[in-house]
Parts: sequence; structure tokens; C-alpha cells
Amino acid sequence: MNATNRGKWLALLCLLPFAVFFILFQIAPLAWVAIHSLNTPEGWGLSNYAKMFSSKFYLQAIKHSLQIAFWSSLFGIVIAVIGAYSLRKVDSKLRDFVMAFSNMTSNFAGVPLAFAFIILLGFNGALTILLKQSGVIEDFNLYSKTGLIVLYTYFQIPLGVLLLYPAFDALREDWRESAALLGAGPWQFWRHIGLPVLTPALLGTFVILLANALGAYATVYALTTGNFNVLTIRIAAMVAGDIALNPNLASALAMVLVGLMALITVVHQWLLKRSYHVAR
Repeated sequence: MNATNRGKWLALLCLLPFAVFFILFQIAPLAWVAIHSLNTPEGWGLSNYAKMFSSKFYLQAIKHSLQIAFWSSLFGIVIAVIGAYSLRKVDSKLRDFVMAFSNMTSNFAGVPLAFAFIILLGFNGALTILLKQSGVIEDFNLYSKTGLIVLYTYFQIPLGVLLLYPAFDALREDWRESAALLGAGPWQFWRHIGLPVLTPALLGTFVILLANALGAYATVYALTTGNFNVLTIRIAAMVAGDIALNPNLASALAMVLVGLMALITVVHQWLLKRSYHVAR
């Protein structure tokens, strides 16, 4: 066996633990959920899915999850684009500090984040009272869909900054200078050069933010104690709830969540192909 083949076999051997880990903790649980989603008291069938899609309560959970995920991802990526671009223009010490802070806050979730937002933006939160006294707002409900969008946007921003910051390396300064010499303004540069180059990174980051929001559980549960109707809350309530347990229906809901993510990924790949054709 020559050195090239030995290198390939060694690489495959090194990948074996990752393959085992992937099968045990990704493929096997997904297969278990998919199989049990078809298990009903009457036998095997689609009655769990029929019950779910015929129930306004579960449809509302799907709708709320999609709305919160979409708007928080949209607001998060817009702010992250501005932040990541601005970091390219500031001093390196400030940039390093902001990146370190973003890395820390991207992991700041769950009970601590919910507690922090209750103190700041709860009914009697410090910032809520200040904004009311200033006449900026009349009322704000942190525990509503709007409040959850604000909360989700907060932990979407640092993740978006971390993902998008390296993407701006693809924008070379001499491209801007060349465009300016040819008479192109800032808007024309971003329309014909900047955005097409950044499109794959923007789409990929948006998909990751959507997945991050759709799968969020600890923060919304800690904030609303499970009283807001989203998919992750409903799944957990049927697996470890105090009132009624129905793991098979929870599996069906989980498969809907998986299906939503698969659909988003397919659309993402389709948009990427279109962006490549447009760029050419």
C-alpha cells in the first residue's frame, strides 16, 4: 500500500468516531422519533398527524414558531450585517472586544437571559418604566409574541455577527476603488458587487438563525413558564408535562419541526444556485 492510500485509510479511521457519534446521536434519535410518530393507540398510521393538523391549537403553535423565528432572524441578520461591516472600520482593540463580547453573549440564553429581560423589559422592568415615563411607549408586554421576537432577536444578533464577520473578507477594498474610478456610487457598488458576493453568506446565516430560533426552548420556557404556544413548548409538554403525556404525538410535532428545517434548507440551496447564476 503506497503512502497516498495509507493516508486515505488513516483519514477514514480518524473519521470513524465522528461517524459513530453522528449515527448514535443524530440518525438513531431521528429514526426513533419518525417511527413513533406513526404509532397510535389504534395501531400504525397517520392519525397523530391528522390530529395535529386538524387542531387549531397545534396549528397556532406552528404559526407562532414560524413567525417568531422569521422576524427575529430577519431583524437579527440586518443588525448583524451592519455590525459586522462596522467592525471592519474600527480599531483592532475595539473589534477584538466586540467579537469576544459577541462570542460570550451568543451563549447567554436560558434562565439567565429570561431573568435579565424580566428585570429590564418586564411589566415593571427598569427600561420599560423609563420608556413609559419618557413617552416613548405606552405599554409593552414581554410575554407576548412581540416581546418574544425582541428576546429572540437579542440572542440572534451576536450569532449573526460571528457568522458574517469573516464573510466581509471576501470584499476587497480595491474593488470599491475600481468601481469608484469607473463612476459607480456606493449604492451601485453594493447592488452589483457587494451584495452578490455576500449573498451565499447571508442566506446561510439566515438559515442558521432560523434553525436557532425554531429550536429554542429554555429561554421561552423560563420566560413564560410554558404558557406561550410554540412547537418546542408543546413537544416538551407532551413528553415531560404534568397534565397529559403523549410522546407519539410529540414525535409527530417533532417531525413537523424537522420537516420545516428540511424545507428551509432546500429553499436555501435553491436560492444559492440562483444567486450563483445571477453572479455569473
